[in-house]
Amino acid sequence: MTLPRKQLVAVEDTPYYPVVSRCVRRSYLCGIDAYSGKDYEHRRQWIENRIRILSSLFALDICSYCVMSNPIHIVIKLMPQEAESWTDNEVLERWTHLYTGPRAVQQWHANTLDNPADYEPLNRLIAKYRNRLGNLGWFMKCLNEPIARQANKEDGCTGHFWESRYKSQALLSEEALLTCMAYVDLNPIRASMCNTPEESDYTSIKERIAPSFDLKKATDDEIKQQRLQRFDLPLKPLAQFENNVTSQEQIGILFSLKDYLQLVDTTGRMIRTDKRGAIPINLPPILERLSINRQQWLQQSQQFEKLYASRFAKSDEPYKRPPDSQ
Repeated sequence: MTLPRKQLVAVEDTPYYPVVSRCVRRSYLCGIDAYSGKDYEHRRQWIENRIRILSSLFALDICSYCVMSNPIHIVIKLMPQEAESWTDNEVLERWTHLYTGPRAVQQWHANTLDNPADYEPLNRLIAKYRNRLGNLGWFMKCLNEPIARQANKEDGCTGHFWESRYKSQALLSEEALLTCMAYVDLNPIRASMCNTPEESDYTSIKERIAPSFDLKKATDDEIKQQRLQRFDLPLKPLAQFENNVTSQEQIGILFSLKDYLQLVDTTGRMIRTDKRGAIPINLPPILERLSINRQQWLQQSQQFEKLYASRFAKSDEPYKRPPDSQ
């Protein structure tokens, strides 16, 4: 018998979960549909935008992702303790990026919440939103529902867009995590969509190699399509690699980014009879292809946010937070 989703996600056992969502219709989620001849390539950007923006609002990290022709694959690290550290105002601000909320929330947002009797329902809402912002199911709901609505509108139809609820499973070891991340990052290569990781569009590994995500363009598009109310937070970077275990608190992936790239590159060269593609065996190693000095790469990977700070800058007009109402 199938277990309830809440019994399959236990952060106390592991925070790492891969998720997969697949389009139900014969027409492609993205790319060019060989049956109808229609080009859905632009939908990939919808999904990548949504993944990166939602990860900046929710209490979770994105370890890896790829947007394929039909499914999307994401490896997520849940961090509900991060949501517990947010103030009540921070919780409401994050939630109202996505939804206007009921009357009490709208009054808080307009700074017109004067009646003490209104605080009790507001506090109940804050507790509910705090839980949702650390929840895998709500992250996937906020990712999939707007994409389905937009795709149905574009296709001029109604009904299910996704095959079923997303599928997920627990990754209970570092080996399982790295194996799953490499599988996700190599999906475009195995499907013969590209030859190398640095050429694989709409994937986390390409973003790690050469960060190019345009936050302003992404948020402008999300707001224009009414998938977002506003966005005034910095862009959260992808889950960081932290090299070896140390005595200090570590919240990243206990592996070096250089070694992970080499792991993906080596794995991608292994020809599988059940897959169409592989990295050409005669190509030089990935660090040589990218002309990366090993010492320079180590320094860059350790100071990623500092070196690429402009990528994570806030929007031009930050939202004015109302004074704390409690």
